[in-house]
Amino acid sequence: MSDHDRELSRAFDGQAERFERAPAQRDPAALQELVTFAALPPGTRLLDAGCGPGLVAEAFLAAGSSVHGVDLSPEMVRRARRRCDRFGARARFEEGSVLDLRAGPFDAAISRLVIHHVEDPLAFVRAQAALVAPGGVVVACDHTADPDPERARWHQAIERARDRTHVRSLSAGELVDVLARAGLHGLRLLEEPFELDFDEWFDRGSPTLPKDEVRRRVLAGHARGFEPVPRDDGSITLRCVRALVRGVRPRG
Repeated sequence: MSDHDRELSRAFDGQAERFERAPAQRDPAALQELVTFAALPPGTRLLDAGCGPGLVAEAFLAAGSSVHGVDLSPEMVRRARRRCDRFGARARFEEGSVLDLRAGPFDAAISRLVIHHVEDPLAFVRAQAALVAPGGVVVACDHTADPDPERARWHQAIERARDRTHVRSLSAGELVDVLARAGLHGLRLLEEPFELDFDEWFDRGSPTLPKDEVRRRVLAGHARGFEPVPRDDGSITLRCVRALVRGVRPRG
């Protein structure tokens, strides 16, 4: 395990409870949108790369898939097993990295809100594509960055100040490009807005700067996919965008 992966494991062990309760993670409409966008038939063998506490796995299990989840965080894996225990043998979870996984082949692979934490997004997606049978589906869902370099740098600095495990958010176009470079075809992109409460978002992070300083920086700018909106009570709403990209592994 790399130093970065060890840091990720420790950080998400520590924030697992807050992550599992976070409104943006638990949102039933967003989870259903992900299931609908993936368009997987019942009986699909699905790899959940970076499964977290099993929220995504639970949604796909309820839709009829079998799910094999993998995550660097032992605490996240423990929570995923507990959450999805009622699905019996259709739900399996293990600790580790998708880059080292030897299971499969799968009919589909999915990652949700993971790519901004990985050091090499292309290697991460290629690993999933390699574990999917020809004709299988790969879906990536993640927060997006502004395609404007200056605004993206401002947003990136805030994300790093709030969470030391954050590597880099990709723009929607960059995320499409990663799946294309991984050899996937028939690419589809969907963007959807969502909102975060600044305090809830910050408090479940792994910050490198004090909260007041991050708040000051948030109010000093804006970017596509990260728009701060002050509220009358002094709190801040963050208007964000996430991208869902779907591709298919060629048969030949």
